[in-house]
Amino acid sequence: MARPLRIAYPGAFYHVTSRGNERKDVFKSQRDREKFLEYLASATERYGAVIHVYCLMSNHYHLLLETPAGNLSQIMRHINGAYTTYFNIKRKRSGHLFQGRFKAILVEADEYATELSRYIHLNPIRAGMAERPEDFRWSSYRSYIGQNAAPEWLKMGMVLSYFGEKTEAAGTKYRTFVEDLLGTEYDSPLQNTFGAAVLGSGEFIEMVTATHLTDQTVNRDVPALRQFIALPSTEDILRAVAAVMGENIKQARQVGMHLCHKYSGENLRGLAELFNVGVSAITEASRLLTKKMEKDKALQDAVKRVKGDLSICDL
Repeated sequence: MARPLRIAYPGAFYHVTSRGNERKDVFKSQRDREKFLEYLASATERYGAVIHVYCLMSNHYHLLLETPAGNLSQIMRHINGAYTTYFNIKRKRSGHLFQGRFKAILVEADEYATELSRYIHLNPIRAGMAERPEDFRWSSYRSYIGQNAAPEWLKMGMVLSYFGEKTEAAGTKYRTFVEDLLGTEYDSPLQNTFGAAVLGSGEFIEMVTATHLTDQTVNRDVPALRQFIALPSTEDILRAVAAVMGENIKQARQVGMHLCHKYSGENLRGLAELFNVGVSAITEASRLLTKKMEKDKALQDAVKRVKGDLSICDL
């Protein structure tokens, strides 16, 4: 299995998740979850981790964390390693508890982090473990809305700062923000992850590429790097689409929107201006084309030819 791309630098934010082997439960009791939270606390003390959001499901967990020292791997070795040792001793077992390496998506710390916090806090509702996010004990949501006192190691200021300067008022607005999606179907913000490694604007992706992907990194056997090298411009994509799609102008526009959204690194506002549509129309058009391709083999092949012409590799 190819190694995942790890982009680490001081001050980076990540969405981290780790799943149990064979999707088996990693939390089987209240004490298990309490112990895991203790390891989150010790990760902040020993390794300087900053935990912004957490949610402990049954067979996996979600974290939104920051690494002021750029030491993500060290932090995660501590959290997963210490918890695995505890779990194995308690249940007289041996071997790996988690499935492979943890998954970490580098996140731009602005509205992308805010959207992710909502996605994480709604995880128990999607899984049918609770009807409302405040009903689930094992996430940071109750602390965010002021229902529980926050542990000292949980840092809510970054997310709440987007909803106001005063914590109580910001918590009320944050609650409304989260509850707006209750009872609706919505897409995961992680579907817009670039190169299986970064969630953010085109400018953020360009910064990461220029500043944190060195020659040494590029020479490693990491397939995800291909998408960070020479991103195709929107002009290149539309030119390649026109060459393959021919006179089918309507479908060419749909394919162009989809590929520009997924591979150009251009932000949504820029794409909305380019295609003369609203910002939400870009993501919706991309989602609809993906669904359409599942049933239309000819369209699937045409899109594949365009991607081949642009040297775009899916991972």
